[in-house]
Amino acid sequence: QVQLVESGGGLVQAGGSLRLSCAASGRTFGSYAMGWFRQAPGKEREFVASISYSGITTRYADSVKGRFTISRDNTKNTVYLRMNSLKPEDTAVYYCAGSPAGFSGSSRSQYNYWGQGTQVTVSS
Repeated sequence: QVQLVESGGGLVQAGGSLRLSCAASGRTFGSYAMGWFRQAPGKEREFVASISYSGITTRYADSVKGRFTISRDNTKNTVYLRMNSLKPEDTAVYYCAGSPAGFSGSSRSQYNYWGQGTQVTVSS
């Protein structure tokens, strides 16, 4: 019974930055591992980043490592994705996902709850 709502997407030029937010319902958010995925037109949804329920452990796709940062604020039931040095290849719909079992790997099958997504477009 978890609802996830993404926000913060938009249009930016290459080299710019955006911060995405994902607001979760319920007071059990603090026990969920969370992840960010993205899907470009004609492509399969791919892993971007994940964070453990405590916020101590993070994982990143090689394509975004060093540019993106995932974080969470459990007091606000919110997970964030700071995206710096954006490239046109980052253009996609970005989705947040929750794993009540605590898994925070790169596979979509490890996440049970998904938001509706927010569009990120990077122009060249």
